[in-house]
Amino acid sequence: MRRNTPSSWTLILACLLSCAPLSPGQVSGDAERREFEVRYSVWIKPETARAVVKIRFSDKPQSVRWLELSIDPERHRDFLCSGKVEKTGATVKWQPPAKDAWQQFDVDLMSARGEGRFDGYITPDWALFRADDLVPPIRSDIEDGTMSRATLQFHLPEDWSVTTRYPKYSSGRHKVDDPERLFDRPTGWLVMGKIGTVREQIGRTKVVISAPVGQDARRMDILALYQWTLPVMQELFPRLPERLLVVSAADPMWRGALSGPGSLYVHSDRPLISNDGTSTFVHEMVHVAMGARSGPKADWIVEGLAEYYSLEVLRRSGTLSESRYKKALAHLAERGRDVESLEVDRCHGPITAKAVGELHRIDQEIRRKSEGKRSLDDVVRALAEDRGPVTRERFFELVDSASGG
Repeated sequence: MRRNTPSSWTLILACLLSCAPLSPGQVSGDAERREFEVRYSVWIKPETARAVVKIRFSDKPQSVRWLELSIDPERHRDFLCSGKVEKTGATVKWQPPAKDAWQQFDVDLMSARGEGRFDGYITPDWALFRADDLVPPIRSDIEDGTMSRATLQFHLPEDWSVTTRYPKYSSGRHKVDDPERLFDRPTGWLVMGKIGTVREQIGRTKVVISAPVGQDARRMDILALYQWTLPVMQELFPRLPERLLVVSAADPMWRGALSGPGSLYVHSDRPLISNDGTSTFVHEMVHVAMGARSGPKADWIVEGLAEYYSLEVLRRSGTLSESRYKKALAHLAERGRDVESLEVDRCHGPITAKAVGELHRIDQEIRRKSEGKRSLDDVVRALAEDRGPVTRERFFELVDSASGG
């Protein structure tokens, strides 16, 4: 029996390496991307309802040629920095120096959403808002072959704690990592102050439910709902985040629900399951799982899918019986009966109800044409993989593909 010589093994190994695809953390030539360190530090000031945010490059600042922040001039003020800064309307462009690179600014944490209602709020005892408001959207010009390694640290009043969607190091800093970005910035909901928190590992997902003390949040009830429904969602959406944060509070917070990256907010008076059989908590979780936003006139698709699958997940998990599920579809059909067009800029109540009926019909048609081999599940998985704007054209392209035309 002939044996491979050392030179033969070397040749085989070289061939395998030359054919291996590059990992996301690699660049051409099989070299790893170089990392530069970004530290976000936040000082919370309840007495002024503001925060001070500092961005510092503690390692290899020369990797960043410039940063451009898209700010809200009414909320982001008092910019200080090393290096050069140019402020024009809603844009702040910063050119950091090669050493001691930092930028600092103030942020108003109160964010009104309608009269007397807020989606960002702070009191002497707690605060609830989005990290996106702390650090506004960033455009950057960085050296080729580099990427950020980012952390977030809070400096809080005495007796306050904070819950974010990010894992925490023993140092107290939170690891900020977005695989889809080369320059990481904090996003998603967070809550801080005198808060209560419950955590549970459900399948491959760590679920955290957190709310200020005394805000009537039913943390254990919410956790129980996800114990029933999350395994179904994990089958439906393979890319469901490994960490999910749910935050809640009472008035004067906005009386609704809003999703964000890896997180969602629901007002504490919202029921786990509504009388019509849908669930705000599952609806918003579908938004988190899909990570989709609507293109022109396609909001009915994004909102309709979230509402339709809030029913589907409840049915598949056994939370809703088959007869209750059918009654829910009939109720929504009646509610959307007078809707003439789905293609509006912003989808709401009756239009969403109408969209659910259309999506149910499309699901049945896909199953019939594919002889039960495909369904609307294949369409939403593909949209979740796209991670981009959902357009009418892209949606029906996927529908045609699933149904075989």
